[in-house]
Amino acid sequence: MLPAASPPPLEAAATSLGPLFRPRAVAVIGPSHRHPNIGSRILEALVSAGFTGPIYPINPQAVEIGGLRAFASVRDAPAGVDLAVIAVPPAAVGGVVDDCAAAGVTAVIVITAGFAEIGAEGRALQERLVEKIRGYGMRMVGPNCMGLVNADPSVRLNASFSPIMPRSGTIALSSQSGALGLAIFELAVERQLGLSTFVSVGNKADIS
Repeated sequence: MLPAASPPPLEAAATSLGPLFRPRAVAVIGPSHRHPNIGSRILEALVSAGFTGPIYPINPQAVEIGGLRAFASVRDAPAGVDLAVIAVPPAAVGGVVDDCAAAGVTAVIVITAGFAEIGAEGRALQERLVEKIRGYGMRMVGPNCMGLVNADPSVRLNASFSPIMPRSGTIALSSQSGALGLAIFELAVERQLGLSTFVSVGNKADIS
């Protein structure tokens, strides 16, 4: 019997991005239960947008954040988390990725800054992160990014720190800059334009 043919490279790449845009469940790693931070903003954006799947805040010092049950680690969250949004200090990101791999997470968005954009030390940290991500067979947006959005009404995913969830439409956009992404969202609302998906790729360490 001949071995099954491998999918074409472009098809395989598109398939690997599925958990980023259509996750069954999302874990937000790093929201605070005491003081607002980037992780808290992302959690609020996911809830406000009406994401259609479960959302799990991850914080070892909290039992509840924003009315949602919190877990000490993504390893402790219920099964089915496809996407993790990571907003922890740079030195902690690698360990969080290990936890994600152990939990079966296949896609991560690393919001955290402090990688290649800050110089040689950060670049070395980013290279180790990418090696880890690829070793686990995961896909990553970022680091140092705003996140991504899928405005499809069946998904309603705002995995970013933007307080604006654009209306659903047919325009798909990608931007390196998070600031430009925020400006695009504001302009889309002003001009009543709909977006299908948006990705802020940040440092483009894996997905570019």
